[in-house]
Order: sequence, then structure tokens, then C-alpha cells
Amino acid sequence: MRESVVDAHVHFWDPSVLRYPWLDALPDLRRAFGPREYAEAAVGVPVRRAVFVECNCRPEQNAGEVRFAERVPLVAAIVAFADIAALGPAALDTLPDSPRVKGIRQNIQGQPPGFSLAPPFVDGVREAARRGLTFDLCATHDQLGEVIELVRLCPDARFVLDHCGKPAIRDGAIATWARHLAMFAAHDNVCCKLSGLLTEASSPSTDEQLKPYAEQVIAAFGPSRVIYGSDWPVLTLAGTLADWYAFTRRVTATWSDAERSAFYEDNAVRVYGL
Repeated sequence: MRESVVDAHVHFWDPSVLRYPWLDALPDLRRAFGPREYAEAAVGVPVRRAVFVECNCRPEQNAGEVRFAERVPLVAAIVAFADIAALGPAALDTLPDSPRVKGIRQNIQGQPPGFSLAPPFVDGVREAARRGLTFDLCATHDQLGEVIELVRLCPDARFVLDHCGKPAIRDGAIATWARHLAMFAAHDNVCCKLSGLLTEASSPSTDEQLKPYAEQVIAAFGPSRVIYGSDWPVLTLAGTLADWYAFTRRVTATWSDAERSAFYEDNAVRVYGL
């Protein structure tokens, strides 16, 4: 089978164009990472299309970020930032009018308890669903209980859990995360990106360390609701795009062609309406 990959979690940024305050604490990432650098990193990986995910630039620069992503031919869909915590549904009116904006995201990671259950946030997610937009969930393992409640409150929304819910791999913690993951996966309107595990693990990581987490995700969601994503260039803090792709190939080695096609391409096409 000729493999074709949709990389469903890619970031591009240039700090000389837009401001990303969080990069100040990560000097290794505080430089331009654009399509050219991605193409160099993806040599040997059959990426045909990508989903650009917002990079937490300054909120007032959100429209500029969308326009920046629109100019990249590889980008088939954009998950844009929307400040629904502050503005509720009205935040969606600030999104640029672009056919490539297929979803929104506002990070829950790093926020206080109850952040994503406040009425403006919940109403914003519901309005996104009415407009046909997905909602990407960036939350850590200790926030999954709150995320599950958000999903319960928004049964008509389509949710994508980023980075497997960021399990505490360095600590070897798996039981509570796995239980919450299964509770999350029990909802029909959710799926999960197999991404981000490299940066949650010790560096360098091993298959022995990573596989139990990847296998738990697959057991909870099944091949029809797991989506491939690289989390480039954040993953460069712990490895390479080729490293991550090779790991996923080993994890899916016993899958059928149809299951691998779903994971690497078809699920992203369906969820993001590519």
C-alpha cells in the first residue's frame, strides 16, 4: 500500500513576525520554524497534507496567524485560536473568514481548575459546534476529569484530544490517566491524536517507555478514532519527526492496511473536513 500521511498537528511560527510569549522560556524553539524547515524534517515521511494548530501567539495577532498559515500550500486545515474564555460565543466572530479554518482551540493546560467549565467557555464550544467547527482540547492528565465534564455538557460538539491528554510518562504514572482516558473515549463525539508523547517522556525515550501509553490510547479509541500528529516543532525538544513516525510505524505494524490508512489519513480527513 502506498502510504499517505496527514500530519494533523503541526505548528509554524516566526517570532520576528508574530509574538509568542511562551517561547521566552524555551530558547531552543525561539526561532523561525516554517514550511521549509518542516520539509527538511519530514524527509522520508510521506506527508501530503497538514493541519496547522494555533501556536498561542498574542491574542490580538490571531488573524495574522491564520493568514500566515493560509499561505502554506501543505496546510489543508487550520485550528485557530478563539478566546472563548473571555468572550464566549462572540470570540468566534473574530475569526478570519477562511475556508481552511476547520476548528478552534484555547489551551486548558496551565489554567486554574474550572477554567473550561465556566459558562462563557462552554457556550463558546457549543457555538463552535453549531458553526461546524471542531474543538481541540489541549489539557494535561490531571485536567481530564474536567475535560470529561466539558464533553458531557457539549454533546453536539466534536472534540479532538491533543497529545493523548499529556500523561505523566516521566513519572511512570499510567493508571489514573488510563481510567480517565477510557471515560473520555466512552463519548461518541471524541477522538484522540497520537502525538506529543516524546516531549512528555524522558529524553531519549524508548519504546518500552512509550508503548504502554500509545497502546492504551489505541485500546480506548480504536483505529477509527486515533489520528496521527507529530507536534512539530515542539517534538524537536525530545526527538525528530522521523523518530516519531518510525515509532508509530512500529506501534501499528500488525494493523491492516485499512486501519493504517484510517490512522495516518482518513480519520483526519473526516474529523477536519479536508
